Amino acid sequence: MSEEKPKLIREDGLRHDGRRPDELRPIRMEVGVLKNADGSALVEFGKTKVIAAVYGPREVLPKHISLPDRAIIRCRYHMAPFSTMDRKSPAPSRREIELSKVIREALEAAIFTELYPRTSIDVFIEVLQADGGTRTAGLTAASLALADAGIPMRDLVAAVAVGKVDGVIVLDIDEVEDEFGEADMPVGIMPSLGKVVLLQLNGVLTPEEFKEAFELAKKGIEEIYRMQKEALAKKYLEYPST
Repeated sequence: MSEEKPKLIREDGLRHDGRRPDELRPIRMEVGVLKNADGSALVEFGKTKVIAAVYGPREVLPKHISLPDRAIIRCRYHMAPFSTMDRKSPAPSRREIELSKVIREALEAAIFTELYPRTSIDVFIEVLQADGGTRTAGLTAASLALADAGIPMRDLVAAVAVGKVDGVIVLDIDEVEDEFGEADMPVGIMPSLGKVVLLQLNGVLTPEEFKEAFELAKKGIEEIYRMQKEALAKKYLEYPST
């Protein structure tokens, strides 16, 4: 990598984009954005834009993969070819396959799959524009889309990535901070239950830094969780009979 590392923390203590270390990017959420899906959601974290669609519960095809005691969750995380600066191949990469699995496992912890044996619930996550934090934005959007589809869940899942840049623990890292920072840690939680469903760490943190980063993630997730509930309330208060 030949690109020179930019200064990520300015002299005044703010980040390269003017945010405080504990500040989220501007976030927008909307549910029911696709009329042909059972549930859908659009989530934006700054310049990162992700859309999620949910279908099901529905008959499993092929039938031999169905489970007698619960629904199977199938999840596809995909980055659109136009989502990055350089055109990306539309074929799924190893990273996308891995993240599909990670997000599916996080959602499985939240969904009452035992209510729908021999069925499938299909989740499609499409990254429209990538600027860091796509997996956590995708997980947040998928959780909203599941709720929009009426899938019974233990709780919504809210997620955010924290990181370490120029020696400072920061909330909701963007692409520049992800590329040039020392560590990034995506976290997903069911807030009302206090249950962690996603926790990954790329890079190195001391035990003290890990604790600080996790507490910062929890703080950000509480705010994201509030926005999720507001997005759902906005749709269903506007359309109470649907």
